[in-house]
Amino acid sequence: MITGAPSPSTSRPGTRMARAVVIGLSAVVVAIRDGQAVVLTVRPQGQPAGLPFGPFDPDGHRTFELALRAFVTAQTRFELGYVEQLYTFGDKGRDAPLADMGAGAGAARVISVGYLALTPQAVETHAPDTAWADWSRFFPWEDWRDGRPAALTALEPALRRWAAAASGPETARRRSAARLLFALDDAPWNEERVLERYELLYEAGLAPEAARDRGEHAPSPALAAAMGEPMISDHRRILATALSRLRGKLKYRPVVFELMREAFTLSSLQRAVEAIAGVPLHKQNFRRALERAELVEGLGSMDTDTGGRPAELFRFRREILGARPVSGLSLPLLRD
Repeated sequence: MITGAPSPSTSRPGTRMARAVVIGLSAVVVAIRDGQAVVLTVRPQGQPAGLPFGPFDPDGHRTFELALRAFVTAQTRFELGYVEQLYTFGDKGRDAPLADMGAGAGAARVISVGYLALTPQAVETHAPDTAWADWSRFFPWEDWRDGRPAALTALEPALRRWAAAASGPETARRRSAARLLFALDDAPWNEERVLERYELLYEAGLAPEAARDRGEHAPSPALAAAMGEPMISDHRRILATALSRLRGKLKYRPVVFELMREAFTLSSLQRAVEAIAGVPLHKQNFRRALERAELVEGLGSMDTDTGGRPAELFRFRREILGARPVSGLSLPLLRD
């Protein structure tokens, strides 16, 4: 049942009219700008930020991906490069209606197919209500490059209160989940579990989107600041899914090079990996891992725009993708 089409059951006496279903496509477009991971956002007037989003027309669109590319370009004047499908989102109660989905969409159940797109440049779109935004605005607890994030100082007591409010085995489950996901009580940090962390905050009622969807009171101003900016509909969940996917994929596919220009320095490559992973890396060990993987080669020229000592330029050896199995990058953490 697509874009408001009535259910066949509506023609039978005594049956309840089914709610229409709209299939939408959401794009998480990622780039690196000034050493930060940024995502392309669309901010409808008077609403929180959202991802580029549009309806799938089964009559006018041959494939989901072609439809996605077309409406992202139409909304943002930006053409997508690397694209992969993420997941299909359709949980009841979390699909806040979107006014720009077309006739009848306001009363429809929205099923969203999410996509991850990577680009080597955060090109200004010059389109109205469109902007590149740092990921840290939406997930301030995810950036450990300068140590433990300050947002966790506010989130930790709130998570502990939520765990203590339960009883029996549920208290133990909540405490264990909060400890392992948010690195409480000296538990190690796992950068890949972005979606699980956001989902726990939603479950605990700490995410502003949870209060919106459940009709509850919004979190206190101090807690809301630690939670980062909310997004329309279920878009922050889709963004968390994309960040989880990308952080995990760094280690088994050379996907980071889709975010790099043709020529780059090893320092800029490391900064890009750190911006995505949200953790600091050991410089020498990172470069040794690059050398062992044989993923890059020097161009014999120097970058003189580094603001300091000129650095050698490198390129990604893209031709090896068709010659042998290629893994991703090792992430040797910088220890205190």
